[in-house]
Amino acid sequence: MRLNLQEVIRTPGMRAPFSFQMDLSGLEFGGETPVAAPVEVSGAVRNMAGALILEGTVSAGLNLTCDRCLAPFSQKMRVPVEHLLAEELEDEENDGILLLEDGEIDLAEVFTTAFVLAMDTKHVCSEDCKGLCAGCGANLNDGPCQCRPEVDPRLAALAQLLDRESDD
Repeated sequence: MRLNLQEVIRTPGMRAPFSFQMDLSGLEFGGETPVAAPVEVSGAVRNMAGALILEGTVSAGLNLTCDRCLAPFSQKMRVPVEHLLAEELEDEENDGILLLEDGEIDLAEVFTTAFVLAMDTKHVCSEDCKGLCAGCGANLNDGPCQCRPEVDPRLAALAQLLDRESDD
């Protein structure tokens, strides 16, 4: 969605609100397509004493797979976005300012970029997720597995003695 800001640029104190939905269902992230429903975007661009400020939020529901236990789970994601806008830059090293193209800004591009950059690289169903057993692959959140604990190689001789005593 392109937003024309010609009038906002010329009028101090003016505000241009926006609200729209984006379809990011084809967005692949980490081998998954986590965005199922339309992504909601809302906010406004305002002229504050000649400076254009874009403020908004992008929010969506995500369907993810836990990186520890491989269980599917859902999570809400809400990303606040704030940028300064300008028609031209005085110095080219200012990455915090977005340039307008003929007095317009592509809001879909700005909010898609912010959404992707805010995505976590690791997804965990809960902070106390125990993951999977390295030996048998059982989900440790469901309870302990039936694997015998591995013996420290330095104590292997003592473990053999204990095994002999239990056989007698």
